[in-house]
Amino acid sequence: MTFIVTSEFELGQVASPNLPLAPIDYDSRYQEQLNNVLRLYFNRLDAILEQLKIGSGSIDGSGLRLPYGAFSDFTSQTTTANTATLMALSVTDFSNDVFLDTNSKITVTNAGIYNLQFSVQAQNLDNAPEDLFIWLKQNGTDIVGSTGLVGMPARKSAGVPYHDIKGWNYFLSMNANDYVQIYWSVPNPLVTIEQYPASGTPTKPSTASVVATLSFVSALP
Repeated sequence: MTFIVTSEFELGQVASPNLPLAPIDYDSRYQEQLNNVLRLYFNRLDAILEQLKIGSGSIDGSGLRLPYGAFSDFTSQTTTANTATLMALSVTDFSNDVFLDTNSKITVTNAGIYNLQFSVQAQNLDNAPEDLFIWLKQNGTDIVGSTGLVGMPARKSAGVPYHDIKGWNYFLSMNANDYVQIYWSVPNPLVTIEQYPASGTPTKPSTASVVATLSFVSALP
């Protein structure tokens, strides 16, 4: 279960109470009134803190969990020249109310402002510099201003490509069940998105072709 404290009304219930003025002499009725005000205040604090717990056994607030998702792909991805191409994501690494739907749709369960971050392992096998375009679509529609133009230097030598990791992040306003996809295109199909196997000397793990995360930042304004 995910707890998101977003209600201004709920948070307003924990405002500092107005304590009654104390009389000069001891008054049991004043003491009782003071106790009631403080009891109500602490009950409201307890109600908010309870939302931050995983279960009844949690007492340190470590149960606070916000929506997030981390996804990747381990296939080499190619395209034809000047063609809008969906960037594939196929592996769910972590997920809490953000999930990977069909056609590499990163989909949210809860409305909010989200931070999308991604990195792409790009390479160029052409003997000339080339361009790589990357942009976003939300619910199937291009996001204005989201295109990144990446310059790819020429290959190192015949059969030895130039390779680099390209990535950036965006804030997105998303409603419940909205999704975002990453697209790319190249003027020359010798520019590709690659996965690399594990290698030795020293031993290094494999390389994902694409890594993307989507994290909850805030409730919608």
